[in-house]
Amino acid sequence: MIYRAQVAVADVDRGYYADHALTLARHPSETEERMMVRLLAFALHADPDLVFGRGLSSEDEADLSRSDDTGQLQLWIEVGLPEEKWVRKAAARTRRMVLILYGGSRANQWWRQNAASLERFEHLSVLQCDEEGTRALARLADRNMTLSCTIQEGDVLVSDGRQSATVKVTVLKAV
Repeated sequence: MIYRAQVAVADVDRGYYADHALTLARHPSETEERMMVRLLAFALHADPDLVFGRGLSSEDEADLSRSDDTGQLQLWIEVGLPEEKWVRKAAARTRRMVLILYGGSRANQWWRQNAASLERFEHLSVLQCDEEGTRALARLADRNMTLSCTIQEGDVLVSDGRQSATVKVTVLKAV
């Protein structure tokens, strides 16, 4: 299923302000919550060169990525709770990697089990989104969305003009 989103990003923390026309493909096995966390990941790292991967059907590809002019991967963003060996493989292919965890207690458990082994990856950042926020974000999902996204001090306010969701983003591991 294809979703289209007009997203106005106001990232106060980075001083980044821009509008983006995005197309997201949602795999039949992907939840609206995961798709919207991918959209949130875009907003958190918004850049004209940041692109969505092909999704869940493409295991060897990032959820979002940015390459330089030579095609070298500069940023690999992954949403969810991947296996540590998969993180190791992906991290070897890019200059910087970001994992964005969501899912409440499942994400907390995943982090407890993997934190020590992920410490060795110097160019890996790990962020966690609060469960209440990502569930509220999922309620904003629509086939054609117009969203404003304001990022400030670890909070992301996403609004469609009728309703809004606030997602708290906690840095678990910084680069």
